Amino acid sequence: MSGMLDDGSALIIVDMQNDFMPGGSLPVPDADKIIPIINKYIEIFMAKGLPIFASRDWHPPNHISFKQRGGVWPVHCVRNTLGAKFHPDLKLPRSAIVISKATDPNREAYSAFDRTELADRLREKNIKRVFITGVATDYCVKNTALDALENGFEVILLEDATKGLANSESAIEEMKAKGVKMMRLEQLIAVKNR
Repeated sequence: MSGMLDDGSALIIVDMQNDFMPGGSLPVPDADKIIPIINKYIEIFMAKGLPIFASRDWHPPNHISFKQRGGVWPVHCVRNTLGAKFHPDLKLPRSAIVISKATDPNREAYSAFDRTELADRLREKNIKRVFITGVATDYCVKNTALDALENGFEVILLEDATKGLANSESAIEEMKAKGVKMMRLEQLIAVKNR
């Protein structure tokens, strides 16, 4: 059954970093409110021994996306700063595989697949299906989901555990149109118990 949790499944948590939380330099509204739900998903995947990946923006201080270099964003998630750390309430297990993206000062990268080892790491673990959560729905979550499809994975967006900046609805419609499936916690619990 589609969306089933089995050995071919992995959880991808996108960019749950301090700078994207309320009070950060590039806050996604209510981003902190999804942390308890993400933690429940983490528990479910850990209980089944399934891999958990966490992507992060890991920018150099002079990244091209920053306004002072002509980009559209304020300085955010500069590597090795407090703003780039994962939110302290996120219960990432030690076994979580961290994927750093947007590390090249001259290249923007919204997707966790963009010039990272994510696709290879998933294939090494024989993953066929990814469940995606995090921020922001209309940027890094959407791009990660669409790239996962391009890489041949079945993609399920955990829509109760994502938050966007401005255009979440249109991003979700675009993802659905391209083949991303939607799921919420109660549905996953129902499949998990089958």
